[in-house]
Amino acid sequence: MESGAKGKVCVTGGTGFIASWLIKTLLENGYSVTTTVRADPEKKKDYSFLTNLPGASEKLQIYNADLHDPNSYAPAIAGCIGVFHLATPIDVDDKEPVESLTRRTIEGTLGILKLCLDSKTVRRVVYTSSAATMQFNHHKVDFLDESCWSDIDYINSIAPFGRSYPTSKTLTEKAVLEFSQQYGLEVVTVLPTYVIGPFICPKLPGSVHVTMSLILGNEAEYGLILRSNMVHVDDVARAHIFLFEHPNANGRYACSSHIITLEELAKFFSAKYPEFQIPSPESLKDVKGYIFADVSSKKLLDTGFQYKYGIEEMFDGAIQSCKEKGYL
Repeated sequence: MESGAKGKVCVTGGTGFIASWLIKTLLENGYSVTTTVRADPEKKKDYSFLTNLPGASEKLQIYNADLHDPNSYAPAIAGCIGVFHLATPIDVDDKEPVESLTRRTIEGTLGILKLCLDSKTVRRVVYTSSAATMQFNHHKVDFLDESCWSDIDYINSIAPFGRSYPTSKTLTEKAVLEFSQQYGLEVVTVLPTYVIGPFICPKLPGSVHVTMSLILGNEAEYGLILRSNMVHVDDVARAHIFLFEHPNANGRYACSSHIITLEELAKFFSAKYPEFQIPSPESLKDVKGYIFADVSSKKLLDTGFQYKYGIEEMFDGAIQSCKEKGYL
């Protein structure tokens, strides 16, 4: 296959967990890729995990861009047939007021969508949202699907800290879908749950850190995985490409393949990875936390997508990468 035979696409925020794996998968699938990273004037950052990917020397270009200045994405988007927008500010320590972070995220994202609209070449945008945009709601449902939205007042009432992520993702996804309807730009949003698996980025992904808390000994995070919806990173990347290529894809798509409880996870880890000291299921019975409703991927599956990976592959890959990068 000739270089970039499928055309050129842009992946924003290329150093992230999902974005870097998506770049790898797009290159394998015959696309040319441009990606964006934050400016690094002192040249301290090492992007070899991207530039050393198979096919990257011919088919990957890296540009500097920042959500503060949406127009900075213009060179990366020029000539692209599609844009996968994953860049998003994450502030787990609440250093920035929720309102300003949310405003920056929305304005930056809408600026990128405007560039896509003006480009005349971008056929579709795939925006990476999050299951957090539908999980925080006081309405009790049997399962969460694309009709469910998180309620900002409810987020504020139950999460005095760490509010910025679900708040900014919810309001940004709504703004993205409104822009799509108003201006006729084709946009599909993907809502992954906990994403687990191998990682090529140097930083330990937050979702891997949380779901492996029983192995890493992070007791403070046990309450976040009392009942977890999860999905393999490669399935998430493949879902992005599938939805970009599918002629009839539209709107929101939840992306989650498995559900497991904290106690089931403890049993699984103990049996599969005896080298780690895992708390007994009995000792975890009194852990308190927030239990989210199960997430349904029916819409994605009905479109024709198929998940490839199970719980074992998710954690085999994550643990292997943690060992290789010195986190275990």
